[in-house]
Amino acid sequence: MSPDGQNLDYYYLARPGADDIQLDLFGDYKSNVELYPSFQSYFRTHKPPFLAVWGKNDPFFLPPGAEAFKRDIPEAKVHFFDTGHFALETHCTEIANTISDFLGECVPSHHK
Repeated sequence: MSPDGQNLDYYYLARPGADDIQLDLFGDYKSNVELYPSFQSYFRTHKPPFLAVWGKNDPFFLPPGAEAFKRDIPEAKVHFFDTGHFALETHCTEIANTISDFLGECVPSHHK
């Protein structure tokens, strides 16, 4: 695996004050969780086309979290890849193809 992603992350995180910004984001994650009912209501009401691509071995965002979208959007497409949290680092081409296929399915036939 190329070290480019890790090196770029390190470069930006090593800037003065960047660690404080990251800690603030982690500390404020609860405000994101508090918005879940609003997201879920929107999903249930509008049922937008929905794709979740997920690392099946992600230790932070577990697969049941991806499957949960189907409770509000039964037609949601959920694709798991044999990877962890940084799925794009190892499965970029496969994920790009999945997104491209999904978008092709979402475009009305008169726009193709």
